[in-house]
Amino acid sequence: MKVYGLAVGPLQENTYLLVAEDGRGVIVDPGDEPGRILAEVQRVGLKPEAILLTHAHFDHVGAVAPLVEALRLPVYLHPADLPLYRSAALSAARWGLSIPQPPEPIEPLAEGQTLDFGLGLEVLFLPGHAPGHVGFYRPGHLVSGDVLFRGGIGRYDLPGSDPQALLASLQRVVQLPPETVVYPGHGPTTTLAEELASNPYLAG
Repeated sequence: MKVYGLAVGPLQENTYLLVAEDGRGVIVDPGDEPGRILAEVQRVGLKPEAILLTHAHFDHVGAVAPLVEALRLPVYLHPADLPLYRSAALSAARWGLSIPQPPEPIEPLAEGQTLDFGLGLEVLFLPGHAPGHVGFYRPGHLVSGDVLFRGGIGRYDLPGSDPQALLASLQRVVQLPPETVVYPGHGPTTTLAEELASNPYLAG
């Protein structure tokens, strides 16, 4: 599996293209700048089969609507994040930003679900930053969304956030093999080994 990342929009959210050897794959968290995302899809030869969302904060879903229109892809989201998804455009407006409201229906994600798309991804339910937050795991790779960043963790003071749930999700993440590469929702990639050694939120 090859992973291509683009930092998009005013909050520099990371959109990922996950590409299997045969070109099949998915778009994860298309947050903004659909034109750039479509150009990258073409550049890397991705034949996308779905849009996967780690969660539904507006900076992670801002390009969903135009990509669905252009590519006719299904959208996968944990049902616990549907309220956030349905209010995404309103939430963006509160920040003085504008996004097209992402469309329904969504395909529901659940803990332990396997997603093929040529990638063999496992869905990990990792709530706390958002009620329906998930990660996408394949041995050696974790698309972590906003649960874990290099040197930090996701915010837990937002509507629907739960600090205790986030701590529990982090404890689950760090049980994965230390060589796992982490692809976060913001900032540079890292590994679990690096975070266990230096991230102050994971100390002890």
